[in-house]
Amino acid sequence: MDEKLVGGVSRLSGYINKVRNEEKKVIYAISGDMFRGSLIDSEFQGISTIEIMNLLAPDVVTLGNHEIDYGLAHLLFLEKCATFPIINANMHLKHNGARLFNSHYIKEIDGMRVLFIGILTEIVLAMTKSLGFIGTLVDIEDAAKEVGKICDAYRDVDIDFTVLLTHIGFDEDKKLAAKLDPAWGVDLIIGGHSHTYLTEPCVVEGIPIVQAAVGTDQIGRFDIMVDTDNNCIDSYTWQCIPITEDNSPRDEALERCITQFKDYTDKKYGRVLTRFLRAYTHPGRNMETELGDLLAEGIREQLGVDLVFLGSGSIRGESLGPIVTLGDFVEIFPYNETLCSK
Repeated sequence: MDEKLVGGVSRLSGYINKVRNEEKKVIYAISGDMFRGSLIDSEFQGISTIEIMNLLAPDVVTLGNHEIDYGLAHLLFLEKCATFPIINANMHLKHNGARLFNSHYIKEIDGMRVLFIGILTEIVLAMTKSLGFIGTLVDIEDAAKEVGKICDAYRDVDIDFTVLLTHIGFDEDKKLAAKLDPAWGVDLIIGGHSHTYLTEPCVVEGIPIVQAAVGTDQIGRFDIMVDTDNNCIDSYTWQCIPITEDNSPRDEALERCITQFKDYTDKKYGRVLTRFLRAYTHPGRNMETELGDLLAEGIREQLGVDLVFLGSGSIRGESLGPIVTLGDFVEIFPYNETLCSK
């Protein structure tokens, strides 16, 4: 159970540590979705993930939609547990405009100042609207204006490089880049949410946009030469580096941290629920699948209704069975809300 989490995160950490030891000016940034709905993450309500992330030691992280999985109040608590900066320029309190998170972060590295600004997906913004007292940016137009305000605030400060960490999806990243004023000096967009695997950057209005798919199977690596006199990119190379045993040593200290959580969940969720004749598969999140049909039929029978529509993207794995433990089921369908029929 969660073997991929242990091995994948361990080798990811090993690769990051190796690069940090080999290179001088290294920044590790994450464009949202630290929380991925794994069994360990769900059981400990993200606290386990924050401890693991503290050991990975990212330089800066922006919020993604899964950071809201356990509620906004709990997210604010988790942010206090983090030893790394978490940024977001979207959410604020309606009555006084106070931000819930720092909108940006300046990383100084070897005398160079890098400005990071965090932008969040509209899916999460819609979720927070139900709270009533939380205001958000509602579209790309507003997001671009907010980026401009932050950049203009540092017009008299020597910012050498500006990066947008976004969690709005690849198509929205392209729209956002097209709306940015060149005078704001945005140099790069590192995106998330759509899980897009890019072998080379997509350049819009002179701004490279990159994503590195999802999970720990690969990591995006940008090697950038910055012209600090003109505060712009001089040259760059981009790669999606596969995380393998050949280039990524295991991080044993991190594995010990994960194991303490894993041992607990293994005992609790190792109980066998049922056995299928074969595994049911779910090869894609944008199509009808046999596992999706099975889950929808189970919900239909439980509710006693005639028809159930189940979002294919809500299924968090590619197969289930033939032996199904409680942990297998919870990991692939990690929801505990009450089912209601109308």
